Amino acid sequence: MPIHVERSPTHNGVTHDHVMLITIDRPESRNSCDLYHFRDLAGAWKDFRYDDEMWVAIVTGVPGNFMSGADLKTYIPQITELATKIGGGEVKEIDGCRLEDGTRAVLRDVKLYKPIIAAIDGPCVAGGMEMLGGIDIRIATPNATFGVMEPKRGLFAGGGTTARLPQQLAFPAAMEFLLTAEAFPASRALELGLLNEIVEPDVLLERAFDWARRISANAPLAVQATKESVIRGMSVTLNEAYAIEQELSQKVFATDDAKEGPRAFKEKRPPVWTSK
Repeated sequence: MPIHVERSPTHNGVTHDHVMLITIDRPESRNSCDLYHFRDLAGAWKDFRYDDEMWVAIVTGVPGNFMSGADLKTYIPQITELATKIGGGEVKEIDGCRLEDGTRAVLRDVKLYKPIIAAIDGPCVAGGMEMLGGIDIRIATPNATFGVMEPKRGLFAGGGTTARLPQQLAFPAAMEFLLTAEAFPASRALELGLLNEIVEPDVLLERAFDWARRISANAPLAVQATKESVIRGMSVTLNEAYAIEQELSQKVFATDDAKEGPRAFKEKRPPVWTSK
C-alpha cells in the first residue's frame, strides 16, 4: 500500500510510543495521489484522530519525495467521473473513494487537534502545500522545494492554501507563493516563515521523532486543547476566541491529567499521563 501507517514505530533501535508515522510511498509519480491514494491518506488521518493511544503524528515520504499533490494524469479524469456519477444520483462512492477524500487528505475541513509534524525531503508542492497548511511543525532537508503550482496548470489551489497561507505567513510572503506559482528552495521557505528548521537528509526522521518526543512528554489532552483553541480562535473575533479558551480551559482542568501533573511535580517524578 503506498500510504504506510506505523503505530509506535521503532527507529534506530528506539520505539516511539504514542507516535503514528505516516509515509507516502509513490516515488514513481513523485508522491502524487490519485483517488485511491487520497482515500488512503484521508483514512490514515481519520485513524490518527480516533486512536486514543496516538498523541502525535509524523507525515513524511520515501527519500527524495514528500507530496506533490494530485496525479494530473489520472486524478482529474477520476474525479470528473466520480462527480458526474454522484451528481446524477447513481452512486455515493467508487471503490470506496468519495469526492471529499481529496480535501480531507490535505487536512482541509478536518477537526484534527492532535499535533502533526512534517518531515519533508523533495517536492512539497500543490497538494503537498495544501496539506502543509494543516501541519503544526515543519522540518525539511535542503533538497525540499515548496510551491503553490496550480495556477501554472490553469488550476486553483482549493484545498485550503489560499485561506490558510495568508494567516500563517506575513501577507507579502504568502502572496509571493500564491501569485508566482514558482517552486521555492527550502532556504527561502525558512526565511519566509514556512518552516521550523532545515536539517540534513540523514537526520530528518530522527529530528522529527525528537520533536514528537518533546511534544508527547506533555499531557496529551492539554496539548490537543491548546491546538484546538488556536485553530478555532483564528477564525473568530478576539472575544469569541477568549470564550473558546475558557471553554477548553475548564475541560482540561477537570481531567485526571490536570491532577497528575502537579502531583508529579510535588513528588519530583515524571508524570504518567492517562489521557483522562
